Parts: sequence; C-alpha cells; structure tokens
Amino acid sequence: MKNSEYEGVPDEELIRRLRGGETGIEDFLLEKYKKTVRSLARELYLAGGDREDLLQEGMLGLFKAIRDYNPDENASFRTYAGLLISRQMYTAVVSASRQKHRPLNSSISISELQDNRKDAELGAADSPENILIDFENARNLRDEINQALSRMEREVLEFYLDGMDYHEIAGRMNRTPKSIDNALQRIRGKVQEIVIRKGP
Repeated sequence: MKNSEYEGVPDEELIRRLRGGETGIEDFLLEKYKKTVRSLARELYLAGGDREDLLQEGMLGLFKAIRDYNPDENASFRTYAGLLISRQMYTAVVSASRQKHRPLNSSISISELQDNRKDAELGAADSPENILIDFENARNLRDEINQALSRMEREVLEFYLDGMDYHEIAGRMNRTPKSIDNALQRIRGKVQEIVIRKGP
C-alpha cells in the first residue's frame, strides 16, 4: 500500500495497522504531522528556543507519540501527539532558557531513535491521567500568556502563529513593520519570563 492510500484513514486505525506490522505507516504519520510540529515550534520559538532544535525536539515527541499511542486507552491520536510534541519542545525551551540560551545539546535525531527504539531512557507510554494533566498545564500556560499580553500583542501573536511575518502582520493591522517587530520583541520577553517562572 502506498502512502497516498493512507489518506482519509483514521489515525487510530493506522496505528492499529502499524502495530500489526504494516510498513509505511510510520513515515506517513511523521510526514502528516510535520505541519503541527512546525506550528508548535513557531509558538515556543518566542520563548527563546532555537528553531531548528525545537523542530528536532518536536519530531522526537511525534515519534514517541507514534511509538507509545494506544488507540484503546488514550484520547485521539491528534490530541495525544500534540501533547507529546508540546511537552518535548517545552522541556527543551525551559532547559535552554536556564542555561542562558546555550544551544540544546540533548536532541536525538529520528534516525538515531529508530536505531535505538528500545532504549530504556525513552520511558514508558504516558497514562491517560498524565495526558489530561499535560493538557491542563498547556491550557493554563496559554491563559497566563494571554493575560500578560495587551490586546494589540495578542492580535500580533495570533497572526504570527498563523505563519505571517512582521511585514504581513503590519499590512493586516495597518501599522508600521517596526511597531510589529517591537511588539514581537515584547511578546518574546513576556513569554520567556512565564516559561522560566513556571518551569517544566
């Protein structure tokens, strides 16, 4: 079966097939959720993470989700994957921030992970309880960030997370690019303070 033939098949069914030994599904899911990883990495980049390192950490979180997800016990795969991706990148950002933004040195490439799937350091699958706790923590973090931002900064952040650069945001908001750049710098500082304060 070609990867294109997996389109439209529920993720949970694909995971069941993967567990049954069907090949090609893992690569399909990694490719399918790359956009999610990029979007989450863009958000956490504001907190001080290195974008390339965050993308690598996000792909590691995605790989763990594919490896550990249990369609009979966990929430939807999309929710589960989003939480593991966010947790992996969030932990990396906090670690990097506490080391004064030195480059992340604990990243593991997907190829290395595939060569060492049973490495004991990767830990066991997350329980539904832990997933719910992570979901609540992520929601609380977003709420705290929203409260710290002005109305204008919240609007700029939403456009930024949608993938716009500061010139596009300036055009959309009828402001100067410099004012948008300044707003993004203020947002970065506020987000960074909150992430460091809350810790992992």
